[in-house]
Formats: sequence, structure tokens, C-alpha cells
Amino acid sequence: MNIMRISLRRIAIFVGIWLVLCMAIGVVATQWALHPWRRALTPQAEALAQAIAARDDAVLSEVSVTADDGTTLRGWSIRPLHGKADAVILLHGVADNRMGMIGYADLLLRHGYAVLLPDARAHGESGGELATYGVKEAGDVRRWYDWVEQAERPRCIDGLGNSMGAALLLESLPAAPGFCAVVAESPFANFREASYDRLAERLGAGAWLGRTLLRPAVETGFLYARWKYGLDLEQASPENAVAASSVPVLLIHGLKDTNLPSRHSEMILARNKNRIPALELWEPAEAVHTGAAAAEPEEYERRLLGWFQSHDAPGETAGRP
Repeated sequence: MNIMRISLRRIAIFVGIWLVLCMAIGVVATQWALHPWRRALTPQAEALAQAIAARDDAVLSEVSVTADDGTTLRGWSIRPLHGKADAVILLHGVADNRMGMIGYADLLLRHGYAVLLPDARAHGESGGELATYGVKEAGDVRRWYDWVEQAERPRCIDGLGNSMGAALLLESLPAAPGFCAVVAESPFANFREASYDRLAERLGAGAWLGRTLLRPAVETGFLYARWKYGLDLEQASPENAVAASSVPVLLIHGLKDTNLPSRHSEMILARNKNRIPALELWEPAEAVHTGAAAAEPEEYERRLLGWFQSHDAPGETAGRP
């Protein structure tokens, strides 16, 4: 009996220590996630963007909008002097800025599209102290959509996002149903599932570890975000947003993505394949996280442009599908 009591006491102590450690991990990880490193927009970066715009016979302009909570959001509008009557909003990943999408902008400009490259809130030159992974950014994307519609008057407004930007784009669809079509590469299915992956990844393990031994850390993080910032991260769910939208969606997810494994896009597809007439998933075998364009450049270009072109709405005003 004494041996059993000692063993139970040791187990209880171990479990207690583990729970305290998980709580600390949850708080630290949440603070890190909500306050990502801010990549500054340098004069050299702006010069490169201006050079790309000039080479593509386009004009680059600094633009800004005000978010619902008063935050100032900034970005670039690059409009060809001669081209299509279509525009694409490009959304970058976490801890990046608008320059993360400049290569995609170059591709689209060469095909006559106007492009908008905003900095997400708490990134680049945009205001905001917290990255909320779609809770607030969905409304931000809608603000940018409205700006493009009113300032550019394009025939169609399309969207392209990578990683966090892909998730934000999908989460914005119920609020901005006028998108003609969107392409989302390497999105997360929901923030909880992404949390399982990110925590486990830092320990070199799979999402199973996040769902089991590290689950108290994830739960602590969600509770901490709600208590400290009034932020319900359960709302950050691209799969739910896609279910509430009828915008055509092309998902792209590399099978070698270890940052956010391809099952995230597979979850979005499985949840919504019977709900949306135009929802497809391309999984390039050799692509890493947001690496489809590098792994298969010709196929990427074909699929990207083909998706937008196949869902153009000639003769209609953007925002009125």
C-alpha cells in the first residue's frame, strides 16, 4: 500500500508539473502568435516594387483604408496602363508584409490584371497590435474589397492568398461575397487544428501530440486569448467560412508541406465538397509550404490564370455576382 501511495503521489506530482508547464507554454505561444514579428517595409523593397511596376507598364500607388475598429491599413495598388478590367487582391503570410506577394503580382500584371497588395493588420506598415488570424482580418479584407470596387471599378475582383493570407481570404468570403473567384495556397482549416500542428512541430512530432499531451497548452492559449484580449480564436475557421459562401475556391496545398500539412485543405474540401459548385484542390507532390509556384511554375501559372478566367463574369460589375 505504501508503494502504491508513493507511486500515485509521484504520478500526481508529474501530472501537476506537466499541466503547469503546458499552461506556461500556452500563454507564451499565444503571445507569440498574436504578436508576430513585424517585417519592416524598406526603401529597397519599395524601389524593387516600383521597378517591377515600370517593367510591367503599370503604375504603383500607396493606398490605405480604415478598418471597422479604426485601425489604418496600408498597401500598394498597382494598375496596368493597358490591360484587363479585372483586379486581384493578394494576401501575404504571417510575419511577412506585402512584398511577400510581389512575385505573384508580377505574374498577374504581365497578364494584364490590376493588383492590390495590402499589409495585414499588425504587419508591415499597417496598424494594429494583434494578429487575429481572421477574427478581425475578415472585415479588413472586406474593406479592401470595397476600396477596389469603388476606386478601380473592375469587371471582376479575384483573390489570392498564401498561408495566413489564404486563411484570411477564405474567412472573408461571407463578408465579401462578390469575389468572382479565389485561390488559397496552404491555408489552415481552423486555428485550433493549426495550433495542434504548430506546437507539435516545434517538438519534431505530428499533430497527434498537440491533440493529446499538448492539448492543455492549446486550451490554455484559447482561454488566455479570450481573457486577456477578448478574442475568440474559435472564430478563426476557414472551413466554416467556405461553408457559408458560394464563391469559387481553388485550394492549393503541397504534399511536402510540414508547416501546415495538406490535411488542412483536405478538411476544407471534405467539409464543403457538396456545398459549393466550384471547389477544387490541387496537391503538387513536391511542393513545400506555399511552394507550388517554385515546384511546378508552369502548372501553377496555368491553374491560377485558368481558375480566374473560367470564373470571370463578363459584363457584370464586381460585387454583383
